[in-house]
Amino acid sequence: MWSFFARDPIKDFNYEILPENQEKSGIWTLSRGKRKTTGEPVSVFVYEVSQGTEEQTQLAKAAFKRTKTLRHPNILSYVDGLETEKSLYIVTEPVTTLAAHLKLQAEKGGASDLEVSWGLHQIVKALSFLVNDCHLNHNNLGMWAVFVDRAGEWKLGGLDHVTSNQGESTSLPPPKVINPDLERYDPPESPGGGGDKWTGDVWRLGCLIWEVFNGNLPRASSLRSLGKIPKQLVPHYCELVGANPKIRPNPARFLLNCRSPGGFMNNSFVESCLFLEEIQIKEPAEKQQFFQDLSENLDSFPENFCKHKVLPQLLTAFEFGNAGAVVLTPLFKVGKYLSAEEYQQKIIPVIVKMFSSTDRAMRIRLLQQMEQFIQYLNEAAVNSQIFPHVVHGFTDTNPAIREQTVKSMLLLAPKLNETNLNQELMRHFARLQARDDQGPIRCNTTVCLGKIAPYLNAGMRQRVLISAFSRATKDPFPASRAAGVLGFAATHQYYSVVESASRILPTLCTLTVDPDKNVRDQAFKAIKSFLSKLETVSEDPSKLAEIEKDVTALAQTGGSAATWAGWAVTGVSSLTSKLIRNAPAGSEAPPAENSPVPQPAAGPAPTNTASKGVQQDRSYVSCQRLCPMELTFSSEAVKKQSSDWSSGWDADDSWSNEKDADGQGQSSPADEGWGNDWDEDGSLAESFSPTPRSKASTRAPKSGRLSSAQEGVRLASDYNWDGAEGKSATSDLFILVFSVRENRKCFTNNHAFTPSGLSKAELAKKKREERRKELEAKRAERKAAKGPLKLGARKLD
Repeated sequence: MWSFFARDPIKDFNYEILPENQEKSGIWTLSRGKRKTTGEPVSVFVYEVSQGTEEQTQLAKAAFKRTKTLRHPNILSYVDGLETEKSLYIVTEPVTTLAAHLKLQAEKGGASDLEVSWGLHQIVKALSFLVNDCHLNHNNLGMWAVFVDRAGEWKLGGLDHVTSNQGESTSLPPPKVINPDLERYDPPESPGGGGDKWTGDVWRLGCLIWEVFNGNLPRASSLRSLGKIPKQLVPHYCELVGANPKIRPNPARFLLNCRSPGGFMNNSFVESCLFLEEIQIKEPAEKQQFFQDLSENLDSFPENFCKHKVLPQLLTAFEFGNAGAVVLTPLFKVGKYLSAEEYQQKIIPVIVKMFSSTDRAMRIRLLQQMEQFIQYLNEAAVNSQIFPHVVHGFTDTNPAIREQTVKSMLLLAPKLNETNLNQELMRHFARLQARDDQGPIRCNTTVCLGKIAPYLNAGMRQRVLISAFSRATKDPFPASRAAGVLGFAATHQYYSVVESASRILPTLCTLTVDPDKNVRDQAFKAIKSFLSKLETVSEDPSKLAEIEKDVTALAQTGGSAATWAGWAVTGVSSLTSKLIRNAPAGSEAPPAENSPVPQPAAGPAPTNTASKGVQQDRSYVSCQRLCPMELTFSSEAVKKQSSDWSSGWDADDSWSNEKDADGQGQSSPADEGWGNDWDEDGSLAESFSPTPRSKASTRAPKSGRLSSAQEGVRLASDYNWDGAEGKSATSDLFILVFSVRENRKCFTNNHAFTPSGLSKAELAKKKREERRKELEAKRAERKAAKGPLKLGARKLD
């Protein structure tokens, strides 16, 4: 009666058994399952009492007990279990049989020797634990007793026939009684015929090794044929299957032999796996070295092992081990194996946390490798959690940080919101272009601005582009002037006909007499492009609307501007190679050969104080290759070349305070608001910088000479970022050089001379000098009028 009201215990079981992909494993049926509450995957071994014999039921109950009580990293992990009158359930970590795993690997080209070496290492270690530590014999070792988890690690199971090796009696039947086919795996000697307690298990270990490399064992005599067993393993394999049981080694001894120099288990994969197993007790210095070396070995590691074994350790090392930047390179390598959903769940939260780090090595590696994870970042995280930390790099005292920050904007711009893109980012770009003392960074700022122009709103494009590119054309650094010209050409569709005629062409025309021939060539090509557009409208005014259709176009979404991404420094190759290789030390922009441009007669001659050091060591030049792309100027295609850039320029004007060809300031309603970032005297305001640099490091020198402190500017390549390496694809878009700045005379692009015979730059310098002397004279007069100070009087000025 009471049994009628009793609940079925299976209904209260916390796990659901899935019907598909069931496999037979001895007397058990291996099924996939999941936890009902969380959906966590598991494996469930099921034995139906009604379908088995009394001996099999006895073995099943013995296996249930052993699996529940034996705990070892290399033995199948017990999670839960249920024993009823009708069936037995053993819940373990999700695994598959070794036979099924090897079959799947064979379809992919076969399991590698590295994977097999680690798998056998784990099985031998588990067997050694049973024999030497637990004083037990397995008695059932074979393909059917080995299972493989998600990480590709081998686990020892099949504990049905485990018995004590200390002489205790047992009532369990031998394997061949349950399954006669297993008789071929029995050792040749009779039970108790001599030898140590482990002789039977190590014989079956030899049979397992033979089957792993050669497939199913047809008969015991086949063990004499080595087949595909690796040469390093052959001597040790022969010891296992020797006819004399007394010479068969202990499992621990066999493991030691295989780990000896030149042994089958002596390789980088096994070493890495052993280190990961003991990583919690390793010293911090050892962990740092391990993660640095891990990146080189990951390519040869199995994919599943990287995802399920290496990745959790990397995340743990960052979260709790203070591993720092060294985990980034292996972390992103492993990330390539993850799906988009897994990447979002496991790696993105860690990356977002990394951006808040103050470690410079961490920051620069994140910026260098941003291309590997940018597609997984959502816009909300970029704007609220990443961009506020990234912008601090614009004002960093180290040129390499500023360089990588500028380059990262190419990837972040499509995900930035209106405020961050059109206001905050433009403010930092204005500062870099006007005040950075590194020519390549100023040039790359211009390059980056041209690339992200399609993402800006129409109002900001009209307000910024012409002023920014006009400023670049006045840069003493030749590559910056070329970038300004190419910026105009690449964004020509965003300018109205009136702007092209009244603002752009006058600016470009001044470059037709540039000291460098390549800059002049680019200027002529750009002028022809704009003149062609003006001629088209002049001949057919009805085409005006079509030509200006993009002037007020809405900002593009991510990826829309990829077709012209290679415009940056087209045609600058010969210009900069001439600058680096042939230019005399002490000059930043030497005139091109056969240049028709007259040089100003007035002004101090530059001194070559740094030329000796430059001639002795040219290691300061650090350049990267450009991606092979083309930029079309109307009907002309200009092929990209690689180039090298040096540094240095004198910046006085803001983007909103440009001068036209006749020296008059251009002021438009679109430009007036942009000038708020500058003081009344035209110098850039310092107040907005989150981490302001010193004045000496942020302002470009006002003369051709450098202070003694600035003559030792370090190169980006001189900084050791804790072994940081890595090169993102976006680095191909830039050519960056951080060189020792030499005493030099900065050339200007305003070649027109005033009636007094002085150039505009010299005239402005003369006026500033006169003003300074006038202020000093007035200050001296005030002091003289007051007379000497009396004792105890307070100085008010």
